[in-house]
Amino acid sequence: MQLLSLVIPCYNEEAVIDETIKRLKTFCSERNDLDVELILVDDGSRDRTRMLLKSYASDDTRIKVIVFARNFGHQIAVTAGIDAARGDAVVLIDADLQDPPEVIHKMIAKWREGYDVIYGTRAVRIGESAFKQFSARFFYRFLNKLSDIPIPLDTGDFRLMSRDVVDTLKAMPENDRFVRGMVSWVGFKQTALPYTRQERFAGESKYPLKKMLRFANDGILSFSTKPLQISISLGLLSAALAFAGIIYALLVRIFTYNWVEGWAGIMIAVLFLGGIQLISVGILGEYIGRIYNEVKKRPLYVVEEYVGFNSEDLKMSRSPVIRHFSYHDNHIK
Repeated sequence: MQLLSLVIPCYNEEAVIDETIKRLKTFCSERNDLDVELILVDDGSRDRTRMLLKSYASDDTRIKVIVFARNFGHQIAVTAGIDAARGDAVVLIDADLQDPPEVIHKMIAKWREGYDVIYGTRAVRIGESAFKQFSARFFYRFLNKLSDIPIPLDTGDFRLMSRDVVDTLKAMPENDRFVRGMVSWVGFKQTALPYTRQERFAGESKYPLKKMLRFANDGILSFSTKPLQISISLGLLSAALAFAGIIYALLVRIFTYNWVEGWAGIMIAVLFLGGIQLISVGILGEYIGRIYNEVKKRPLYVVEEYVGFNSEDLKMSRSPVIRHFSYHDNHIK
């Protein structure tokens, strides 16, 4: 029988995790044609999420828990789940129930038709502010304008991936991860599945505006070098403005007597050098910072504890990148 792995990143999900597990167990009971494993990744939660996850794992052998030593971020938590997943297909789904587990049935049907990636497209977004919807739409369209790889519009990480896609992702070790872009990059046979995104069941969003901007920045810089090309265009624009400033300064000097000694030279220097250097150096700095992160070769994440896994499960992990700091035999199912 084929194995389906569900990867669920969790961060401070105490208010919703009971309902999430209940809905996921219902999904499992409806799939008599598949074995299902639930891999929940605790991303350094500060509430009771970790304790609750361990309790679920002790009661149900299908539930496995990866406990991070600290908060590494959503995309890294997703990566850890992918690394540990043994399934013939792997589904990524968040714990907040905005992406309904029931939609996975339709993804499985598409997978059995021969598709390697079935990504959920948010046809309707319930409970999200107008600003959130507008900014999301703008981001994906802006990203596609910059990226050399087309990334599906209005999609998140909610998707089903075949084993071939998962194995390819595991061979991609970059630190600044944008999983939905990486899945688009690997290729294979992909299709969209429109669905209605629900309002968050409980708790608070883990992506405030600051994190959303950082996430958008990672997506753009990870899949495009066009910002470097844009810096050249901005430099040329600054030079054009500087030239206009030069003409203006000369006209003032020639046709009027109202000028300050040295003013023309200062204006030219500020407009020309400041405009080009500040923008271009800032963009270069972003790319250099990413190079710096890559060459350090640090592990993507640090696992404090695996719960519910056995030694065979962990052979498929991202060794030697992963570091196993704690492992308890009494947690093996």
